[in-house]
Amino acid sequence: MTHHRIWDPLLRVFHWSLATFFVANAFFTDPEADLHHYVGYIIGGLIAFRLLWGFVGPHSARFASFLPNRDRVRTQLSDMATGRRRVHLMHTPLGALMIYNLLLTLAAIVATGYMMTTNAFWGVGWVEETHELLVDWAEISVLMHIAAVLHESRRTGVNLPGAMITGVKHVPDGANIES
Repeated sequence: MTHHRIWDPLLRVFHWSLATFFVANAFFTDPEADLHHYVGYIIGGLIAFRLLWGFVGPHSARFASFLPNRDRVRTQLSDMATGRRRVHLMHTPLGALMIYNLLLTLAAIVATGYMMTTNAFWGVGWVEETHELLVDWAEISVLMHIAAVLHESRRTGVNLPGAMITGVKHVPDGANIES
C-alpha cells in the first residue's frame, strides 16, 4: 500500500463544512427563518473561498489540476465498464464534472436565495421556483456523488471518504496510478 498526501486541510474543511451547511439548510432549517438565510450566506462564503482556492491553493486544489475532457471521461467510463482499475491520485474526470456541477448549482442556489430577499425579486415566482428546482438538483447530485464515491472506493480499493478526512490516499500496491 502506498500513501499519497493529496487533500490539504483547508480543502477538507471546505468540503465537510459545505456538506454540513447544505444538509442543514436543505433539511433542517425553516426557509422563512433568518437562520436559513445566514446558513445560505455561509455557503456563499465557502463557495467564494473555494473559487479563490481553486486558483491560488496547492496543486491538488487548483481547478487546472482536474480539468475534465471528453477523452478522459470516455477512458474512465471504459475502465468502469471493463473492470480496469485505474486509480486517480486527484479527482477522476467524472468526479471533476460533479465538482463543477455542485459548485455551479450551489452558487446559483445562493444567488436565487439572495434574490428572494431583495425588493426587486421578493415574491417573484420564477426566482423561488428556480431556487427550489436547484435545491432538488443539488440533492440528486449529492446522492449521485455519494454513490459514485462509494462505488469507486470499492472498485479501486481506495478509501475515498477516508482520504477526504485524512488528506491521504492509500493506494493498493501495483495499482495503475494516473495523476
